[in-house]
Amino acid sequence: MTYARPLCSPRLVARPAPALPVARLVVGKPVETAADILPRLFNLCRAAQGAAARLALGLPLAEGWRETLRHEILRDHLMRLFLVWPARLGMGAGAPPAGWERDAGVVARAVFGPAARAPATPEALTAFLGSGHGAAPVLVRIGDAFGPGAACAELPLVTPEAALTPGAVENSVAARHAGHPALRTLAARHGRGPLWRAAARLYDIAACLEGTLPAPLTPAPGVALVPAARGLYAVRAKARDGRVAAFARVTPTDHLLAPGGVLEQSLAALPADRTGLAPLVLDILDPCSPVRLEEADDA
Repeated sequence: MTYARPLCSPRLVARPAPALPVARLVVGKPVETAADILPRLFNLCRAAQGAAARLALGLPLAEGWRETLRHEILRDHLMRLFLVWPARLGMGAGAPPAGWERDAGVVARAVFGPAARAPATPEALTAFLGSGHGAAPVLVRIGDAFGPGAACAELPLVTPEAALTPGAVENSVAARHAGHPALRTLAARHGRGPLWRAAARLYDIAACLEGTLPAPLTPAPGVALVPAARGLYAVRAKARDGRVAAFARVTPTDHLLAPGGVLEQSLAALPADRTGLAPLVLDILDPCSPVRLEEADDA
């Protein structure tokens, strides 16, 4: 690493909302009913959850599922880049580019500027960040707000095996693109912090536009892994006589909130004079369920 960790304060802790008892809600239901229920229980990542449930239960995927999943992931990234993060940074809340649902060129130009493609090399990413084009100003503000080493988390990247257990691993969009040369260099210079995570959305947007998102995996009977807007979504299920006999899901947020996980490490690595940036850290990490930040009781 070429960065130095800043002096940090561990005073902030995350208090997640209680998790829904998903297994209790679907076990015993007919498999088709259960597969329909799961996406309706949650506002986010409905397409990913529906696809994972159907694959794990041995059901055919819905017609057009691939385009629906791509649309879901793309929408989430555009909302972060053009609405959520600019508002949090005091840049004014915008909106995803008009017509993004229908025209890939509109998205490419809005995000990447005149080049209309993601920076392919470390040098190209540096040039893009200095260009003022597309999403670059938002990313530059994120980088300036934190600085190298701040709010970083260094954890093993998620694997198909680790995806099925809610432990402390890096299960995020950044994990999906961690091998990209530009992101590897960014991580070496700044750490796996807010800028690295935010910039990874560029490459996931490119994957959405180019049709190169990872395909869902079914590594074993009753197991499904599906790419989602926040990382890799996992479901393990069993059916008996047409009804759900067992069900478990592990989301990117489960990994994010695990003890010693990305959120805990990121808050611990937030400089003591920048704890006011904690809500922005949370916006960038993007848990799919409510999380409250509090000062730890040192007593």
